[in-house]
Amino acid sequence: MIRAGRRHLVRTLADLAAQQGLRTERYLKLKPYEAPGFPPPVSSPKARTRLYDGEQVDAYLLGKPVPPLPDQDGDDDLLDRQECAAAIGVTPRTWDGYKRHPLLTEHVTDVGGVEHWPRGIVRQYQTSRPGKPTVTGRPEGTGDQVPRDQLPALTAELLDADPTISSAGVTEALGIHRDTAQEALTRLRADRMADLMHTDPSLTPDQAAVALGYPAGQVRRATARADTVLRARRAAPYLAGVTTALHRAGWTNTEAAPDVQFPGDDRVVAALVLDGDQAPAPALVWDERYGWRTAASRRHPLTKGAVLPPEGDGIRYLAGGITPPPGALIAALTR
Repeated sequence: MIRAGRRHLVRTLADLAAQQGLRTERYLKLKPYEAPGFPPPVSSPKARTRLYDGEQVDAYLLGKPVPPLPDQDGDDDLLDRQECAAAIGVTPRTWDGYKRHPLLTEHVTDVGGVEHWPRGIVRQYQTSRPGKPTVTGRPEGTGDQVPRDQLPALTAELLDADPTISSAGVTEALGIHRDTAQEALTRLRADRMADLMHTDPSLTPDQAAVALGYPAGQVRRATARADTVLRARRAAPYLAGVTTALHRAGWTNTEAAPDVQFPGDDRVVAALVLDGDQAPAPALVWDERYGWRTAASRRHPLTKGAVLPPEGDGIRYLAGGITPPPGALIAALTR
């Protein structure tokens, strides 16, 4: 499980490979994570995706004692599919049906490409069984009743009127799908929390949520995203500088900084399309975990999931750290 407050430290095997300057395939072949003393995964024993605690891994790689993880269970611990099933005494296959319950879909969070749920929410769901939730909001088989471009403003009005509003309340008010409502609320709350944290850097995401009147049980995804939004804002001037340099080199026809994206709400990525006649690649992708790589497609430069795409077929990772100077990036691309 992922102990409360340690989600930001979680790393996948691909992250560990990038940390040690290896391609994922090479890292998996060498299997350094099976060496004696290497910290065990924080994912469940039968999980398909191994997840590790970054603080423990860093200590191991530096030859320092590996710090122990907290051993007290808490409501904010994040449990994966197998752990949720074990917690309520069912099989993982049965949990796959249970997880469609609105309470669980509202609080699911992606960590390293793996679905997790807070322990407290799993307990809350367990005490509410049996019984099926009442379906409200958008009728089955119909589309959302609000155009996407109007959704942020309308959701903002609802949040202004009631900071404690849930995705079910937005669904009922606007006639949209529960997932659409949850996504709109998460983004809006995260942006407002980031604004407040920028104004007062001493605030944590949880403190910002309290100051804005957001219920703790509704903002777990938003608190993670708020930190990510702040990191994206800090990266914006650098990305703008790189775009300007690439434009001057004649490799892109735009001078506008790229829009950042937040896969899983907990990392920052951005894509730059290189549409100049002499461009060395169709596109570039920047990821705050490993820096720059080339992409083989202008239309779809970003890949799904948390696993890094392997080198080859138009993908090349560019050395120079996370934020190399624009001139160094251009030099790496021309080599």
